Amino acid sequence: MRAALAQTASLAIIIFAVSSMLSVGLAYSIGQIIGPLREARAVFRALVANFVLVPLLAVGIERAVPLDPPLALGLFLLAGSAGAPFLIKLASAARRDLALSAALLLLLVPVTVFFLPFYVPLAMAHPSLRGLSYTPSSIFAIGLPLLSTLILPLVVGLVVKALAPGWAARLVPIGGKVASVTLVVVVVSTFGANFHELIRIVKGGAVVAGVLLIAGAFVMGSLLARRERTAVLGLGTGQRNVAAAMVIASRDFNDPDILVMVTASVLAGLLLLFAIAWFLSRRTPHIGVPTPDAAPARSASAVKERPIRAA
Repeated sequence: MRAALAQTASLAIIIFAVSSMLSVGLAYSIGQIIGPLREARAVFRALVANFVLVPLLAVGIERAVPLDPPLALGLFLLAGSAGAPFLIKLASAARRDLALSAALLLLLVPVTVFFLPFYVPLAMAHPSLRGLSYTPSSIFAIGLPLLSTLILPLVVGLVVKALAPGWAARLVPIGGKVASVTLVVVVVSTFGANFHELIRIVKGGAVVAGVLLIAGAFVMGSLLARRERTAVLGLGTGQRNVAAAMVIASRDFNDPDILVMVTASVLAGLLLLFAIAWFLSRRTPHIGVPTPDAAPARSASAVKERPIRAA
């Protein structure tokens, strides 16, 4: 049963990532997606928040909340992994700009692929991680799963949008609904497959460190963004890339507690970030198309005519 749930979770994560990114590509033009990346200052702030401040925050949290070496490493891996497909659903829940969210993923995912092989050896030099054995993964091993499930579906959606806008408009709500269903499957199956380990981590208090990391990352991302972009950059910085962290945890290390720490932190962080997204959705109106799954077909096609302010 446990093995079946774990396989279900792995498959659901892939389907969720592909359907989320494909929906955004189908709903927006390439200009709306890459437009935010033309602003050097905004790009610089996003990179600093995700790859400098969040890893430093993890070091500070580890000092304040002492953790066993495997759990501390799980925290550090999350801190160094940015750009998660859950951002699309979080932005939808917060009624924020999905094109900006996709642009942020388009920036963060490739940087994560190249950043982790350099970051992990530096993290292993931390005194709290002594005694852990480490077998480095290649950039290819880290990057292929991320690029194929996040960037490639986005590109496919953009191509379909450009060549067959009518079909794209019909497919947008379908992709959004698939993403919504698989998100529930991911949470339920992941919790079921790791139930005892997650309970142990929660009882030991280690998950508090993960929640502090995600909450602090949200605050850092929000503070570094302009007012109209605080929600997206905050949610994008807060939601760490669980897929990248899991690749490193499973391929480079033998201790299962590393993977459990990543899983527990992400599940707890999702609850926190969705609560924040719900609160944000009640405070200000949305920008652009709020949710691909809720938008009617004419809205998806109308996006091409209605430019979204660059982020």
